[in-house]
Amino acid sequence: MITKRIIPCLDIRDGQVVKGVKFKDVKNVEDPVAMARFYNESGADELVFYDITATVEKRPLFTDVLKRVAAEIFIPLTVGGSINSLDDFDRVLKAGADKVSVNSGAIKNPRLISAAAEKYGDQCVVLSMDAARVDGAFHVFAKGGREDTGMDAVEWAVRGEKLGAGELVINSIDADGVRGGFDLPMLAAIAERVDIPIVASGGAGKKEDFLELFALPGIDAGLAASIFHFRQVDIKELKAYLSRNGVQMRL
Repeated sequence: MITKRIIPCLDIRDGQVVKGVKFKDVKNVEDPVAMARFYNESGADELVFYDITATVEKRPLFTDVLKRVAAEIFIPLTVGGSINSLDDFDRVLKAGADKVSVNSGAIKNPRLISAAAEKYGDQCVVLSMDAARVDGAFHVFAKGGREDTGMDAVEWAVRGEKLGAGELVINSIDADGVRGGFDLPMLAAIAERVDIPIVASGGAGKKEDFLELFALPGIDAGLAASIFHFRQVDIKELKAYLSRNGVQMRL
């Protein structure tokens, strides 16, 4: 049986780790290099690094910060933020990323997914989507959750898999930072339609939320920020708790 993964997320703005609620009221938390070092030693299975304003500000991702983070860790690192071309893939991979997360860039040009999968392998290509409920449906949002594309999130996930994405990260805008639990209905709707690994993001508030998450078929990893950043949940203790409750973990 494949083990489940626990993944902290570093949202980077102006060189600092930040966190908000429902993608708003974003505030500084800590230095990304120090935080990456902490997570590397804390039992995290992977680490995600998002330059959250790169797309909106129409600039390249901060590779100087990325290089410093990559130098501190020995776990897989997924990187995203203003990934719009194969040159962007190449730049962040050379800066230390193991996987590249594409979001708004893939919405603008879906062929980027297939081109990157062909060049670097599908295991390197992560389709990240920011989704929220709109009139009873799950819509995909672009530009850091600022723009409703009108696209159906389930159908976009299916298309992303067909184009060659090797993994999905599903970010629930509705649940982000609220700590009321993962958006299980949305995750279940997507998991029923795709076969590639799904990383669930948004809503984690306590250990029990991860246990509920991993009871869903097709969910491979839980991603969180606030509860790990502010030391409300210890990753090693979380993984031991999940293991005791029948979830396969790397301890």
